[in-house]
Amino acid sequence: MSFDTPLLLRSGASVANYTLVYETYGTLNAKRDNAVLVCHALNASHHVAGVYAGKPHSKGWWDSMIGPGKPVDTDRFFVVGINNLGSCFGSTGPMHTNPATGRAWGADFPVVTVEDWVDAQARLLDALGIDTLAAVMGGSLGGMQTLSWTLQYPQRVRHAVVAASAPNLTAENIAFNEVARRAIVSDQDFRGGHFYEHAVVPKRGLRIARMIGHITYLSDDIMNAKFGRELRNVVEGAGTNGYRYTTQDIEFQIESYLRHQGDKFSEYFDANTYLLITRALDYFDPARAHGGDLRAALAPASAQFLIVSFSTDWRFSPARSREIVKALLDNRRSVSYVEINTTHGHDAFLLNDAYYMSMMRAYFERIAGENTP
Repeated sequence: MSFDTPLLLRSGASVANYTLVYETYGTLNAKRDNAVLVCHALNASHHVAGVYAGKPHSKGWWDSMIGPGKPVDTDRFFVVGINNLGSCFGSTGPMHTNPATGRAWGADFPVVTVEDWVDAQARLLDALGIDTLAAVMGGSLGGMQTLSWTLQYPQRVRHAVVAASAPNLTAENIAFNEVARRAIVSDQDFRGGHFYEHAVVPKRGLRIARMIGHITYLSDDIMNAKFGRELRNVVEGAGTNGYRYTTQDIEFQIESYLRHQGDKFSEYFDANTYLLITRALDYFDPARAHGGDLRAALAPASAQFLIVSFSTDWRFSPARSREIVKALLDNRRSVSYVEINTTHGHDAFLLNDAYYMSMMRAYFERIAGENTP
């Protein structure tokens, strides 16, 4: 969907004549009160569920959660997935043409924030005729957008489902993002962010950025369970321990896995988008305008909340979710909190854990019951 009216960003810049790509699932009911907005995280998109006909490996990123008969049942809800501004999956971003120059935006694409994304999403929902959302939901960065929805448009959100998220990033998380960004901008093919016109891609930097990120998405338990200290190959003529004694080649299975993830990522993700989205993560901090007082920051929220954390998620730990819960309870808001025991780390919010799914199903059945005349 295209928009002509400029979108004023928190940076003071604006974007005009932009496009937001979206997908919908299910049917909007006559009262238009059964819509659920799903906000995506760093490397995901508007394609949240289902598969594209004739396209292998095209399953939506939250397909285990959303669809007919699933926890977010599209026989009962009208689900909307929107690709955020600045992303690389169809919505206007750095790889698109800057109307002022006639060239790709590249590094000149304005910095966007979580709040800017929410404003853009609200415009698209306006165009769809959706005034009030039965729920907004998301995990990780998607959870931050969900939280921001309840603050920017409190009257439009009945329920907010925030999974594996936080009210802001810790210094450690900002540090991981910065190392990943430096890997990208230090790649000689980055060309100051204008690599498109040189017909190159900073794949080496993207690979390293993805490897760094992927380490933080998994727990120590799951990495040990999946890979341990297993060697990639037992090589004839290797030393007595089976090692090849190399500093350059892959030796351990975990190394092979990380390189595979990095290679895949560098083939489909945009380097400038990575910089933009990780910076949006860094900037999100609703309490900053209130002197660090999260209770005061969350006072405008009027939605009912479900906050979900995962025991081995060390990047967005349960303690960060409990900060949100406490601030909401201090404001006398309706909050349900669930901490899922799992070995899977941060990525657990994407997995088909039986208890997690049954809990989400029960919560959305409750929401669906509110829509019944």
